[in-house]
Amino acid sequence: MNDRVLLITGASSGIGAATARAASRDGFRLVLAARSVSKLEALAQELGPENVLTVSCDVTSMDDQQSMVEEALERFGRIDAVFANAGRGGSPGGFSGADHEAWRDMILTNIYGVGLTLQACLPALQKTRGHVLLTGSAAGRATIPGSMYGATKWAVTGIGYNVREELRGSGIRVTLIEPGMVDTPFFDEPPSQALEDKDIANAVLYAINQPPHVDVNEILVRPTPPVER
Repeated sequence: MNDRVLLITGASSGIGAATARAASRDGFRLVLAARSVSKLEALAQELGPENVLTVSCDVTSMDDQQSMVEEALERFGRIDAVFANAGRGGSPGGFSGADHEAWRDMILTNIYGVGLTLQACLPALQKTRGHVLLTGSAAGRATIPGSMYGATKWAVTGIGYNVREELRGSGIRVTLIEPGMVDTPFFDEPPSQALEDKDIANAVLYAINQPPHVDVNEILVRPTPPVER
């Protein structure tokens, strides 16, 4: 057991839950946050509740985010790494026909929520010279016709670059995790060619476990293209 504490938002399923499992195997103490408390509690029982704190958190609420940090510090006394992973997917229809109400929830979660996580967690991370990790996307590096979701991930890319400059010289590291297609509950139908959530968890743990003088700025992970026959 090491004494490092990793906080994960969007931890109840998919990449967040896979990262929690990988970090638990690596000896981290965990703060797992999501809207779905029942899923979090089941995950905590799986991993060992003595080293896991579960927190109900709507990342678009600053009150929830601040309470999350307060509970983490009360339980473990420190936060060493924060994985701002909570996110929502888009809706079909492009800019001309998508559900604009769905846009609102997605934009608030994917952009505003990330900003709130940073603001709430940075004071604790400054004390530990910790690590910020953000779930971006390969969609945040490409042009996708009609994709508001892609636009939100471009914004996360910008947040990563800009917070890294703000924190330059503080000892806090910043890593953008940028998955391509991942087979998670994010999709109604499993993609035919996709990564597994544990592949992204491995990337997160790789970045976190580098020595303090190594700052992995970005990890772009895409599925291997199908073999041509």
